[in-house]
Amino acid sequence: MALIPKADEDFLLEKQFNYELRQAGSEIHLVIREYTFPPAYGSTKADLLIIIPPAYPMAALDMFWTCPDVKLASGAWPQACEHHEPKADGRTWQRWSRHIEWRSGVDTLRSFMTAVVSEINKGI
Repeated sequence: MALIPKADEDFLLEKQFNYELRQAGSEIHLVIREYTFPPAYGSTKADLLIIIPPAYPMAALDMFWTCPDVKLASGAWPQACEHHEPKADGRTWQRWSRHIEWRSGVDTLRSFMTAVVSEINKGI
């Protein structure tokens, strides 16, 4: 049994992401390695974590996390990104509190990542 739908795996391969999928209790943790951040940030690369709930794709993908920390070029935290959470991999991740509208049965990892990229590109 695949950890995520084939269309999502196809998307990750199409984008040429270096990624890892891990079972973490009832969730799947998708880690995109060395995700590239735009110049508005002081960090150029960080791992990006997306938590996939058991009822996905009917259940929403919500928020994302980075490790190590990602700050703005000014040294300030991006808006709603000051909180940190330990995860099953033993690392502490910076939480990006973004609640992207989810359309059950319509949205996928592709549409979620489009929203994630949009939020990151805001540089706030």
